[in-house]
Amino acid sequence: MAEVAAMFKMSRMTVYRAINSGELRAIRIRGRLLIPAAVIDGLVEEATAERSDGDSAMLDVLRGGRS
Repeated sequence: MAEVAAMFKMSRMTVYRAINSGELRAIRIRGRLLIPAAVIDGLVEEATAERSDGDSAMLDVLRGGRS
């Protein structure tokens, strides 16, 4: 959870709220909430489909590259 919070620059509580509201999909394994990489990839894909090419620097940052 901390990794996702850091990736999106939000608090862990905000991530938990997003999961509880259905905005962010997660799975529970042995009592632990996990957000699959495919969910994160899907969020990035969805965001990039709606953005213009002018946002490519920000997308590089989200994907782990440099701006």
